[in-house]
Amino acid sequence: MVMILLFAFTTYSTSETLGSPGAVWEKLVERAAVAPVSGNAEGSYLTMRSKSGGIFFVINIIGNFGTVFLDNGYWNKAIAASPAAALPGYVLGGLSWFAIPWLTATTMGLACLALEGTPSFPTYPNPLSASQVSAGLVLPNAAVALLGRSGAVCTLLLLFIAITSATSSELVSVSSIFTYDIYKTYINPKASGNKLIFVSHSCVFLFSLIMSGFSVGLYYIGIGMGYLYLLMGVIISSAVIPAALTLLWKGQNVQAATIAPVAGFCCALIAWLTTAKGLEGDLTVDTTGSDMPMLAGNVVALMSPLLVIAICTLIWKPSSFDFKELRKIKPVNDNPEDSNDPVMEVDEDDDSEYVYQDPKETELLDRYAKIARIICLVLAVSFLLIWPIPMYGSSYVFSKKFFTGWVVVGIIWIFLSSFVVCILPLWQGRYGLFYAGRGMYWDITGQSQKLRDWQDSNPEKMHKPQGSGLEMLDGEKVIAITDTNEIKK
Repeated sequence: MVMILLFAFTTYSTSETLGSPGAVWEKLVERAAVAPVSGNAEGSYLTMRSKSGGIFFVINIIGNFGTVFLDNGYWNKAIAASPAAALPGYVLGGLSWFAIPWLTATTMGLACLALEGTPSFPTYPNPLSASQVSAGLVLPNAAVALLGRSGAVCTLLLLFIAITSATSSELVSVSSIFTYDIYKTYINPKASGNKLIFVSHSCVFLFSLIMSGFSVGLYYIGIGMGYLYLLMGVIISSAVIPAALTLLWKGQNVQAATIAPVAGFCCALIAWLTTAKGLEGDLTVDTTGSDMPMLAGNVVALMSPLLVIAICTLIWKPSSFDFKELRKIKPVNDNPEDSNDPVMEVDEDDDSEYVYQDPKETELLDRYAKIARIICLVLAVSFLLIWPIPMYGSSYVFSKKFFTGWVVVGIIWIFLSSFVVCILPLWQGRYGLFYAGRGMYWDITGQSQKLRDWQDSNPEKMHKPQGSGLEMLDGEKVIAITDTNEIKK
């Protein structure tokens, strides 16, 4: 957040070359007069009416459907969080995140265009090539043109933080899937906690090596970040609808859930490559990375599973899955100190449904589900229809006042995002921070007994894992039974 605000205020306030939204607007108008953009309204850089922009709009939505629906990191966080925190957390997080790419693109992308013909630009007098733009070099070049070496350092820090955060999340997600969904489920169902931890750590190490080698290979064959971003939906979005229907429709059978993603992926590849061959004449990195082939591949990837699911449903009949079965999932004990107790044990001879179901939590989940549907509908209509479509249809070109307002709203939004991300968590966790700090003080000053006494007398203030399905009664594990509202030891 600090880096983005630094770039924004430098571009629109303190820069000697730019220094205000009006100055940036004037530079972009001059640039459009010399080098108009093909397919844009009046050749302008300051318009929503753009042929390439409209294509990217569709590709971006489809690709990010895949990244959200299929990223195990999102599922892990949603399951681990309490119901009271999951919905507001995702809503506030999403709204806060929106300002980051919006203001960054408005600032650094336009600053790069405005400064590209000035002596301060690193590649002057040459503009950035298409391959350099695809490689993501717009931001660092604009940062150097604005701030010199300080801009390069800021960019390095920004990229380091973003990449390490994203990579660590993916490493954990992949290791979680392999350890619990593959190894624990199909290879070694009785694996101990120590074994699961070893497998998880091995997955992190091996997947990091695979990612590193794959990334180096892509670089040497000329595949940049822009190409990968457009291709992302072609590769992964065929699993979006099957994954969604698995959770939302009890009638989806196992054949549809299994076949549809693979069939959709194959159809997407065919559509992508045949469109490139038919329109461009040959298959190269440049031709396969152009707008229309990528658009065809992405759209087919998202929509073709609908036909496959319908066919599978007709052939193998609809399923009738009871979602209450999900409540019987037993948490895995991966505590290395309990290596001989791999899972939560239940009495297999008892026909009772051993499921954890807190009535208050169920009521809260139902209420939050309704709120989530309303918020999702309102935000989707607002961001995908009400905002962009009128501006696209009217071929509106930003005036100086409109562009200034656009920048001001973006800066205000990023300040609100900074508050939500940096300040609000500290305020919400103020009591926990106080208790933890006081406990550490007691411990390092030799008052450990005082700490233990406080913990024993305030169990409600101690951290309790969410969704474990375990409670304590007289020191013994118990499992709640929903159909009788009793507790069986």
